[in-house]
Amino acid sequence: MLKPLLHWMESQGAWTPWLFLALFLVASFLMIWRLEAMSAGGFEGTVLGTLVMPYCSGMGNLIFAFILGQNGGSGADVMTNSLVNNVTNMTLVLGLPAIIWGINVLPKPKSGASKKKKSEVKLSAKVEAKAGGKGGKEHELNRLSLLLTLTAVLFFTGAVWALGRKGSLNFNDGLVLIGLFLFWQVFHIFEVLKANVRQGKSSFSLMLPVNLALLAIGAYAIYISTDWLVGWVSHIHSGFISAKHIGWLSGWLMVLPNALLAFYYGWRKQPEVVYASQVGDAHVSIPLCLGIYALYHKMAMPAFFQTGMLILLGATLLHMIFVAVFGRLPRIAGFALVIAYGYFLKKGLLG
Repeated sequence: MLKPLLHWMESQGAWTPWLFLALFLVASFLMIWRLEAMSAGGFEGTVLGTLVMPYCSGMGNLIFAFILGQNGGSGADVMTNSLVNNVTNMTLVLGLPAIIWGINVLPKPKSGASKKKKSEVKLSAKVEAKAGGKGGKEHELNRLSLLLTLTAVLFFTGAVWALGRKGSLNFNDGLVLIGLFLFWQVFHIFEVLKANVRQGKSSFSLMLPVNLALLAIGAYAIYISTDWLVGWVSHIHSGFISAKHIGWLSGWLMVLPNALLAFYYGWRKQPEVVYASQVGDAHVSIPLCLGIYALYHKMAMPAFFQTGMLILLGATLLHMIFVAVFGRLPRIAGFALVIAYGYFLKKGLLG
């Protein structure tokens, strides 16, 4: 059933790339849909963003690294893909929601509220405090979890920067990077189990196998579409959409699901998921995708490696400062992040 569909798509001439692009996006939407279902079954807040979302939004990056590693593609393109993905997430994709809606990890009552409303807020706070301060504690736990995740981004990025200063990543470097990622994921699995025990929830639901099966279908569709699109672009040797810019093009393509998540959850007023989804996705690109490719071949660094790493480290530190001190990402910081992304594009594409 699948082969006739693929043959039909490949026979559509100029429409074929658009059909495979649509397949990629539909598969990403499928994974996001089941992600929503899983969020109601025990994977919530920042844990949802750091443990489940990265595999949904970062699946394309994983498959891109696997395909290029298996087929002997350029390691510089894999590094470019990861840098474009991470820098875009940590600057543009977080900066724009901050400008439009604001990202408040620790929401505060409106200052213009009437005295009556303020008294109601105080009464509600007292009742909440007697019940264990659930709302305030939840927001504070979200902030601490987010800070921990940002710290991991800082260390993972720093590890790649330190290992890549010699101009390449080898097999041993790949083992180190994958080991770091696996340790981080095991840590979060135990965090989910601990949280579910505290809240009296079951760690696994009856729908979990169905959700995993649908996620697997989405992952396979992303593999097929990414494989075709990479092969198609690799045979184009002139113009901007060509093999020369495959790292940039693939990075932007794979940011699309992340951007949709950020704007969707920003609109739904769930800033902790907006933040954690983008930060958590950074762990898939750096260090996992780089580690996977390095197991296949020696990875050369692109010319803008140092610039990209410094911008990524700087953006991460900026997020940590604002989340730790103010509990939010203000609009002025959003503008600064968007400007930093413009500088990244200038240095990466124009040199």
